[in-house]
Amino acid sequence: MIFGVRAVIEAIQAGKEIDKILLRRDMTNDLSRELFNALNGLEVPVQKVPIEKLNRITMKNHQGVIAFISPVAYQRIEDIIPGIYEEGRMPFIVVLDGVTDVRNFGAIARTCECAGVDAIVVPLKGGAALNGDAVKTSAGALMRIPVCREANVTTALKFLSTCGIKIYAASEKASQNYTETNFTEPVALLMGSEDEGVSPENLRLCDEMVSIPMLGTIQSLNVSVAAGVMIYEVVRQRTINP
Repeated sequence: MIFGVRAVIEAIQAGKEIDKILLRRDMTNDLSRELFNALNGLEVPVQKVPIEKLNRITMKNHQGVIAFISPVAYQRIEDIIPGIYEEGRMPFIVVLDGVTDVRNFGAIARTCECAGVDAIVVPLKGGAALNGDAVKTSAGALMRIPVCREANVTTALKFLSTCGIKIYAASEKASQNYTETNFTEPVALLMGSEDEGVSPENLRLCDEMVSIPMLGTIQSLNVSVAAGVMIYEVVRQRTINP
């Protein structure tokens, strides 16, 4: 975390990965305009908040601006997919649509790294922060696996589809059992938010919706557990049919 307008501007100009910026809601001075000029062309979430929220984070002279530095460098999915094909491999991507809990995010990342997933796609806004808690829960996996923060998950899914990657969404409403699905082709697994699942807009882009059988009275799994089940079904099928 860094605070103060000048310090944040210098961090941006130095190429630091900014996870998000909190800006005092009524801030309209010349320094704030200089900050937005520095942010021009960059995909960094800026959230306008009451000064009381900033003061709860730090009572030091924050000047109305606090920035959170990401512990990892984000990558672009457009740069990753061509390299996978050039290596003669089938892409294996996990897309998180609104997963907001950092511990779930970290747990999914740990499973992805263990399973050889090529990249994780997360939204610029409306997703879990890539912070120290997420890195700790991931057991360091977030420092190893590419994380692609995309301004629009829908656009990212469309790109994956044009690259010949089939998109499979996990949904308890699906009739197709996940074990009856062919995951030996280029695959992107789409996992939805903890409370609402995958957004309807993104569901329409999927090649198939698949479900994990629920035999008890509780009808849904924690998203990190569901992701682990799905991810290792891909691994199982690709191990049997290399």
